[in-house]
This record gives sequence, structure tokens and C-alpha cells, in this order.
Amino acid sequence: MSTVLTATDLTRFYSISRGAFAKPGILKAVDGASFTLQRGKTLAVVGESGCGKSTLARMVTMIELPTSGSLNIAGEEIAGASASTLRALRPKVQIVFQNPYGSLNPRQKIGHALEEPLLVNTKLSQAERTEKARAMMTSVGLRPEHYDRYPHMFSGGQRQRIAIARALMLDPEVLVLDEPVSALDVSIQAQVLNLLADLQERHNLAYLFISHDLSVVRHIADEVMVMYLGRVVEQGPRDTVFANPQHPYTKALLSATPTPNPAAKRERIVLKGELPSPLNPPSGCTFHPRCPWMFEPCPRINPALLAHEGSLVACHAVNPPEEDVKAA
Repeated sequence: MSTVLTATDLTRFYSISRGAFAKPGILKAVDGASFTLQRGKTLAVVGESGCGKSTLARMVTMIELPTSGSLNIAGEEIAGASASTLRALRPKVQIVFQNPYGSLNPRQKIGHALEEPLLVNTKLSQAERTEKARAMMTSVGLRPEHYDRYPHMFSGGQRQRIAIARALMLDPEVLVLDEPVSALDVSIQAQVLNLLADLQERHNLAYLFISHDLSVVRHIADEVMVMYLGRVVEQGPRDTVFANPQHPYTKALLSATPTPNPAAKRERIVLKGELPSPLNPPSGCTFHPRCPWMFEPCPRINPALLAHEGSLVACHAVNPPEEDVKAA
């Protein structure tokens, strides 16, 4: 097993105009994320809409560069990298989007869509490009006659298979999966997830799997990273996070996940209030206005991400601040 991507304290901030005479606001879409991606393993990033999952995906795929922090891909540091270095690295990290129909050109035949990455990034001949595209179609469960068809002629599940095939055409080392099954029926979701697991084993790929559906994450992930308002609040092995969640936000997310056992009893944790504006996040722990465990340090001190019972957790109730420990 080898590490193909390392992120350390990644941030992505945006300057937001508030009018001609007002000072611009700073939106902290991602505020200090650290993780590694390893061959043959899947890191799942979960959280509510607006927590920074898709921004993180855009940084990993080099669509956007980090505001600060380190992003190292295949031994190359992205921060300050030249245009030629970025161009050489981009084929190593590919992305599969949530809506496969929106990511395909409706006027382009599927065979041509699969060949296009090879045409732009390689010097393969037309015959070699066609051969590789047809072989990739077979590997994702598409038939030879699909080569000359248009996107509207396929079902949602087939379109997602096409999107996966296109992402694999350049033999990447990392695949970023941005909600890849959320637009599909449950029965089709299972087929696509099984396909992704098979392709990961076959090509020894590292996956960054972005989702809000924890039942899907339980099926595919090796490690889980939970985000809230751009910050990582809990991170650890899948089995540890699901069996023994530490952060109150993680507990609330898991309590809302349906269970296949109707006899199982689970306490439903309902969070109060709305998700705060990322332009004006709460002071201290950004989760404290909605937290059932909130106490004095929470509005004042931003908790650090510290080890606790096999996971990393950013919560004062789990890891009390040093001043409180000394006072006790």
C-alpha cells in the first residue's frame, strides 16, 4: 500500500463582495483539512450541503488551487507548481460528477466522449484510441453497440458507467467521486457501487468518495471524514466512526440514517436551528449553537482535532481544553 496524495491544513477562502461601500466578506469554504489517499483505499467525506465537500473535491482535482496549506500529489507539491507541472499531474486525478447527463455533451457520441481525453493528453493513434475506448466500455459493463449512441439514449445508471469509463481513460491514480450515486435508483446504486469496488481492486485506485448518504458510505469507505462549515469535526476508520461516533454532529448524522433492521432501536437526535451562514460563522466551535452538549468553552475556543478512542475529534466535550483540565 502506498500513499498517492497527502493534504495538510488545506484551506480555500473566497472574497465575497457586499456592495460598493461595504468591506468584502471572507467565505471559508474549507478551513484546515488534512488527510491522505492510499492505493486501493477509499476516504469518504460526509456532511450537510455547504460543509465544503465539493470545494475539497475541486482542490484535489486541481480545478481550484488551495488558499493555503500543502497538497502533494505523486510527490509533487501543488502550491507554487508551474503550469506544465499541473498539466502533467491532472491526468493522475480524475473526477466523476453527481449528474452524469450534465457532464456529457448531448451532441457527442459516447465513443468520441471516451476518446477525447486520449486525443487531448496523449499521442495515441486513432485506432489505438478507439481500441482503448471499446475495452474501457466492456470493463464498465457497456456493450459494443453503445459506442455510436448519444447520451440521451441511455438510462441514468448507464450514463454513470460512461462517466466512470471516461474518468478512467487516462489511467489515473486517484478518482474523486462527487455524490456519484445520489441521482440513481437504489437498485442501480448497488450495481454502480459494486462496479466501483471492482474497478478499485482491478486498477489499485485511491478513491475520495463524497456523499451525504451514510448508508452508502458504510458500504464503500475505509476511512470517514466528517465536515461541518468547512472544518473537519471527526475523522477515523469506518468501523470505528460507525460503531462509536464521538462528535455530537456525527452522532446526529448517524441517528438519521435508516437501518435495515426494523426491530433495531435507535435514538433520533434532532439538531436545533439552521446551518449558520459560512460568511458569518459562529465564534469558537462553529457547531456550538446547535450542539446539545454545548458548555462554556464552546462559544469561545475553536476545538483542535485530537485523538480519542481511535478517531480524531474536534469537540471540547470529548477533549476538554487544557485550561479546563488544569482547573479541574
